[in-house]
Amino acid sequence: MELALAEAEKAASLGEAPVGAVVVSPAGEVVGRAHNLVVAASDPTAHAEILAIRQACLAIRSERLPGYGLYVTLEPCAMCASAISFARIGRLYFGASDEKGGAVEHGVRFFSAATCHHAPEVYGAIAETRCAAMLKDFFRNLRP
Repeated sequence: MELALAEAEKAASLGEAPVGAVVVSPAGEVVGRAHNLVVAASDPTAHAEILAIRQACLAIRSERLPGYGLYVTLEPCAMCASAISFARIGRLYFGASDEKGGAVEHGVRFFSAATCHHAPEVYGAIAETRCAAMLKDFFRNLRP
């Protein structure tokens, strides 16, 4: 989660929502890492999770990441949860919960849906206090 937090800090320094993600192979090797680039790329799909998954898939030359872990600083939204499912990621570790936009433990609870093709093992509240504080500080400073 430390690497994902470092990515989130990069996002914040660019004026992006501070969310970072890291994909780790079953052997423990980092194969993808990214931060939000929605504003910079003018792309609503440029969430940290999507970018890190793309990078990892390119690195291993596969559209599937079975047995891989994804560390992300914020509970994934529905779009990202869907990408996690389609990539067949084995384990999801996330930091802060997102009551408004999250889709894992909140909202649509994507992985619990009957139509979900694959659900990873989910571990929430990893470094939750630090992840949540980073987001709160960013938005407090953005909207004084």
